[in-house]
Amino acid sequence: MTPKTSIRKEEWERILHEVQVSKDDLNRLVMDYLATEGYKPAAEVFSQEAGLKPPVDFDSIESRMEIREALQRGDVEEAMAKVNDLDPEILETRPALYFHLQQQKLIELIRQGRVTDALQFAQEELALRGEENPEFLTELERTMALLAFDSSPTTPPAIAELLSPAQRLKTAGEVNAAILENSGQGKEVKLILLLKLLSWAEPLLEEKADFPKVDLRAGLLTERDVDMSGSRV
Repeated sequence: MTPKTSIRKEEWERILHEVQVSKDDLNRLVMDYLATEGYKPAAEVFSQEAGLKPPVDFDSIESRMEIREALQRGDVEEAMAKVNDLDPEILETRPALYFHLQQQKLIELIRQGRVTDALQFAQEELALRGEENPEFLTELERTMALLAFDSSPTTPPAIAELLSPAQRLKTAGEVNAAILENSGQGKEVKLILLLKLLSWAEPLLEEKADFPKVDLRAGLLTERDVDMSGSRV
């Protein structure tokens, strides 16, 4: 077996620094992130400063931002109404997305302590869909388990996470991707795709060489990195 090549950190950094990436390409990655994720104020400012045209119009960015904000504060009905205002086919042709929004509404009812309303909503709106789709049924059962534990410290993580801010972000991200896809735009940030490509390539290279690994978690731009006014935080 051919021994693996060992690359020191200094040599690895020298090789990376020799790779030429134009400022224009970097600016386009940033613009793609801001436009795709729906940060209209930041996209407008960056568009002017970098002299770049956004990949989508600013009005569509604002619509997606309003939908995301509604979901992040738990107002599922408003979010669904705004989605339907954009295009009713988005929800009509995506049963999984529609179910997840209804599931999010059920979660919000449970969060508010409206047990009777939650039970009625689950029975009238979600039970039939659960019977038709095993995956939906599993998600419905997991959501209804919130009633059994009632915010107990012994609540299993897989159930407790439904009440976390991350669950709202997950639903908002799914809606955002569907809107972009429906309008013919890429539904995933190009920067994330590049990081996924890096994650895929590293194990292949590792078979032939030892080299410093990239901390992918440090390379991801999250909700906490950019606030809604467009400034870094």
